[in-house]
Amino acid sequence: MLIRRIPLALTILALFAAGCRQDMHDQPKIEPLEANAFFADGVGARPLPAGTVARGQLRDDVHLWQGKDAAGQFVDALPAGIELDRELLEHGKSRFEIFCSVCHDSTGSGRGMIVRRGFKQPQPLYQERLLAMPLGYFFDVVSNGYGLMSSYSKQLSVSERWAVVAYLRALQLSQTARLAELPAALQQDFHAAASAAGGPGDDGEGHGEGHHP
Repeated sequence: MLIRRIPLALTILALFAAGCRQDMHDQPKIEPLEANAFFADGVGARPLPAGTVARGQLRDDVHLWQGKDAAGQFVDALPAGIELDRELLEHGKSRFEIFCSVCHDSTGSGRGMIVRRGFKQPQPLYQERLLAMPLGYFFDVVSNGYGLMSSYSKQLSVSERWAVVAYLRALQLSQTARLAELPAALQQDFHAAASAAGGPGDDGEGHGEGHHP
């Protein structure tokens, strides 16, 4: 009985195998930028219909998309809808560490890894000229590039660029703040750490020894 069932099983297996053609692995579809003879221009990727804008890409909010006001001047505030909170700063820090610190260093000193390997050093982010720049200026630089720095608009979404800018401002403050301006608890922690390390501490007028953000 078992021997009689073997041909039947083989027949069923052959039918299943015939159905598993290569089309199941390489289904007929138009890949991005793939040529296609169906269209007159031979291009598979189709342009948007005239007069249309993709959802969310209207870019009529110049504050959000350009970091400027209606007069074309750089703004010094975050756009509406982007709240300054710890989550935003943490996200901005993670993007900064990934995309920016290789040049600017984690502290903004301009001594990142590729600079130490021969790339031209950028100016410290906490120098006086840059401390005076509004937030919109930094958003424009991240979006469009500046000097040897290329644009990061492809790597970072518009909200991520604003998160980086918000963190950059916090980073500037961390490198220029006076010890006396910090909350009392943080001052005590600093003095305790300085004493444990055998450092001189801080007189309240300058930066603390070994201060980091």
